[in-house]
Amino acid sequence: MTLSRRDTLGLAAAITAAAAAGPLRAQELEEINLWPGTPPGKGSVKGPEKVGEKGAGYGAISNISSPRLRVYRPSQPNGRAVIVCGGGGYFRIQSWKESGPASRWLQSHGYTAFELLYRLPADGWEASAPFADAQRAMKIVRGRAAEFGIDPDQIGIMGMSAGGHLAGFTALQPSRTLYAGKDRFENARARPDFAALLFPVVSLRKPFDTTRTRKEIIGEKPDTAAEDAWSLDTYATKGAPPTILFSSADDPTTPPGHNIALFEALQKAGADVEMHIFANGGHGWGLGTAEQTLSQWPTLFDAWANRVAIKN
Repeated sequence: MTLSRRDTLGLAAAITAAAAAGPLRAQELEEINLWPGTPPGKGSVKGPEKVGEKGAGYGAISNISSPRLRVYRPSQPNGRAVIVCGGGGYFRIQSWKESGPASRWLQSHGYTAFELLYRLPADGWEASAPFADAQRAMKIVRGRAAEFGIDPDQIGIMGMSAGGHLAGFTALQPSRTLYAGKDRFENARARPDFAALLFPVVSLRKPFDTTRTRKEIIGEKPDTAAEDAWSLDTYATKGAPPTILFSSADDPTTPPGHNIALFEALQKAGADVEMHIFANGGHGWGLGTAEQTLSQWPTLFDAWANRVAIKN
């Protein structure tokens, strides 16, 4: 599949706009708190929320005490929604370079995007906290679908790196009890209707036992049972939501082996799964840049999502 000159220029403009917008753009967005009062589970944070100001953590958010969704409403809604989970090893959320630009691209193409700001185990929350937040987010978006002009059967989840691990777990384990809730949103189902995972952490087993995700979720010296319990391919079933996977061949943090393991497990189970591996791009590429082949991933995702919607 190739991009036209118009598509390429449009994508380049979107990337430039995302970079220019910076972290402060978030102040203009509507936000939805996930929990009434104190979030469930053990843990807390001290002090205000933090936004990185330099280096690899520029625009990354941490010290989150109020997990929430940032809402990106499209001018011409297509009836679909995507919850977007930025990466960051469960010690920060790469909003500026990953989940923010992806949410704006989705918004510009008719999707109602919800950027998830989830609690981080590195800040003092228990390991299950981000997973409870993601499951709750799915229920809230589906429970409020009519308010946003969303088809309740066209709500997906997208994640990058550790956010890909979070999104994948949410997609593959929607029935797991992660918290006790009693309000009206708990009547909504938690299963995403589709999932898109970009350079995700899939396996916590060797040889993929070097990620910050593994450390934050199961610790420095976990047993085999813990590795299996938090590896996504463990939960591949025929009933998994349609899933699309993206990797870069030269990714030093989450090499394609992660996605290959999940692809093979889902395919073996009889699930609907598609995978794309780009030659280069490293890790944490967000939308990519106009000269990179991997910058075509949003268009590939959109074409795939259209196919999935028709099939369903």
